[in-house]
Amino acid sequence: MANNELRIPLARTTGSSSFINACFNGINAFLGISYLTVPYALSTGGWLSLMLFYLVAIMTFYTGILLKRCMEAADHPSITSYLDIAGHAFGTKGRITVMIIMNLEIYLVAVGLLIQEVDSLRKLFPEFMINLGELTVDGRQSFAIITLLIILPTIFLTDLSILSYISATGFFSCLVILVSIFCVGAFNGVGFHAKGSILLNVDRLPITVSLYIVSFGGHPVIPPIYVSMRDRYQFSKVLLFSFVLATLTYMSMAIVGYLMYGDRVESEITLNLPTSKVSARIAIYTTLVIPIARYALVLTPIATAIEGGISENYKNKRAVRLFIRVALLFSTAIVAYYFPYYESMMAIVGSIFVVSGFFSSPMLVLLEDF
Repeated sequence: MANNELRIPLARTTGSSSFINACFNGINAFLGISYLTVPYALSTGGWLSLMLFYLVAIMTFYTGILLKRCMEAADHPSITSYLDIAGHAFGTKGRITVMIIMNLEIYLVAVGLLIQEVDSLRKLFPEFMINLGELTVDGRQSFAIITLLIILPTIFLTDLSILSYISATGFFSCLVILVSIFCVGAFNGVGFHAKGSILLNVDRLPITVSLYIVSFGGHPVIPPIYVSMRDRYQFSKVLLFSFVLATLTYMSMAIVGYLMYGDRVESEITLNLPTSKVSARIAIYTTLVIPIARYALVLTPIATAIEGGISENYKNKRAVRLFIRVALLFSTAIVAYYFPYYESMMAIVGSIFVVSGFFSSPMLVLLEDF
C-alpha cells in the first residue's frame, strides 16, 4: 500500500460551491470539444450504435462514482485532484504516469480547438487568402496564422479568472448551437429527411466508439468538484444530473444532425451548414468563440506541470512562464496545421487517452489501495 500515512483521518475543509454550481461545473466538464462530432460518429456507426453511446455514458458515470468512493475512502485534505488519487494509490510512478496521460490528452484537445477554429473560419470565408506582393497565403495557412494571433493574447493572462467565467458558458453555447442547427433544419429548407442508410456499420465501430468515449472525458474535473462542494453528500446527485443532461444534449445533437444530413454529415456538423442562413451563421460564430475562450484554460495544466519541473530560480519568473505558454501555443498550431483531421484527432484522444487514463484508472485505484 502506498503512502500509508495518508490514512490518518484529518478533516477536509468544506467547499463553497452549491448544488447548482456543482451541476454546472459538471455539465461544462462533460460537454466539450467533441460536441460537434457526435452526428458524424452516429453516421459512421449507424443508428444501432446509439446503444453503444448509452453504454459509454453508463460506464463513465460509474467510473465517476468510483472516483467519489476513492475520495471518500482517502478522506485526507491533501487529496484534491485526480493526480493526488493516483499518487496515493500507486506512489510517485503512478502519479507521473497519470500526469503524462492527462497532459497528452489535454495537448491534443488544445490541438483540436485550433483545428476547429480554422475549419469554422474557412466555412465562413471560403475564398479568403492573403496577398503580400508576389506571396499568396492560402485560406488554411491564413486562418492558422489569424487563429494563432487571436489566441496569443489570452495566454499572456496569468490570472485566468476572466476566461474561466467565459468558459463556464460552455453549456449555454452548446444549447445555442443546437437550437441554431435545429432551426436550419426546420425553417431553412434542409429538413430532417436524410435518415441515413446504415443500421450498424461494424467496420467503422472503433471510430464511432472512440468519438463517443471522448465526449465523456471530463474525469479529471470530478475530484475538484467534489472537494469544492458545501454538501458532499449530494455529489452523486450532481454527477447523475450532469451526466443525464450532457447525455441528452449529445444525443439531441447527434440525432438532429444525422436526420438533417444523413451519411453526408461532416466531421464537424457546422461544416454542413449553409452560411447564407442567419441561424447557421449564429451556430458557426458561436463555435468560433469556444476555442478562443477555452484555449488558455485548457493549456494551463500542461504549462503548470512544465513549470513544476524547472529550477526554483526560474519557475516563478513571468518571462519564463510566458515563454512556456507561447512555445506550447506554437507547437499545437504546428501540429494542427500538419494534421488537420479533427475527427481523427478526437478518435485518438478517446481511444487511447480517455480509456487508459480515465476509465481504467478509477477501477485500478480501488483494487490497489482503497
